[in-house]
Amino acid sequence: MQSQTVRIVSQAIRYIEEHLHEKMDLDTVALALHYSKYHLHRIFTKTVGLTIHDYVKRRQLTEAAKLLVFSEKPIIEIAFMSGYESQQAFTDIFKAMYKTSPAEFREMENFYSLQLEIYLKEKPVKMDLTKDNIKFATPADVDDWMELVSLTVDGYPCLDKDDYIANLHQYIADKKALILREGAASAQPNRNVAAELPPWDGRGRYHMAIGVMGFSPDTGSIDFLAVHPQYRHLGITRLFLDKLTDELLFGKEITLTTYRAGDKADTGWREEYRRLGFTERELLVEYGYPTQRFVRLPEGAAST
Repeated sequence: MQSQTVRIVSQAIRYIEEHLHEKMDLDTVALALHYSKYHLHRIFTKTVGLTIHDYVKRRQLTEAAKLLVFSEKPIIEIAFMSGYESQQAFTDIFKAMYKTSPAEFREMENFYSLQLEIYLKEKPVKMDLTKDNIKFATPADVDDWMELVSLTVDGYPCLDKDDYIANLHQYIADKKALILREGAASAQPNRNVAAELPPWDGRGRYHMAIGVMGFSPDTGSIDFLAVHPQYRHLGITRLFLDKLTDELLFGKEITLTTYRAGDKADTGWREEYRRLGFTERELLVEYGYPTQRFVRLPEGAAST
């Protein structure tokens, strides 16, 4: 049943990707695929973590931003190609998501994605993972780590891939990078290099990375956290927090930054962190993007 759901959602994503330059909504996608729009809305949202409306909007704006930076097409033409009926409507939503107008974004010549295409796995997701399955990342994990980052770029606006990879290698060397894969760390293909290889599934493939975290022990900050869309609603973020609070940052205040309240680019990160016990602190601007610091106090500590 789960595999069938993933196949349907994957079909919807493929249709969306093939029609990004058209006006599109739930009714259009459901009609094209011959599915009930109510059923499609429910399974798409549960599987991807976004509604079809939000996924389409974020993908179309990402492609529009790419055209603004890497082409000379007029803004009004890009607006029409992105499914908008007027340049003003396009400008309003672009500014709400990118925090700058299309014209200013073009002038800055600094493209970044709101949303990349999501690829789903058809195998049933694992439900029995614990914090003990979370391991320190090794250099062999980098490619799978970055593949997960591309799926979850919505959580980190203004991500610079080259700079991120350079920092990732340093985090791995300093034992500040954690990774969670869908399978147990057994049945390695070569016992002599087991410590340097990702977990092997025994069928010629590495288990997929479903969660990654970079943290700083000195400051107690979570500097990067990504969870695969199909696992985001299964408590994976809490597993990483348990790993930190119980073993790596015991007794410390944990901090992170996320979207400000009301930011239309937020796909639910603020609400998720609030559910996990974080509280809002000061407003910040990081890499030119408005954010807010969140804090999770150690158990038993009084909030201020």
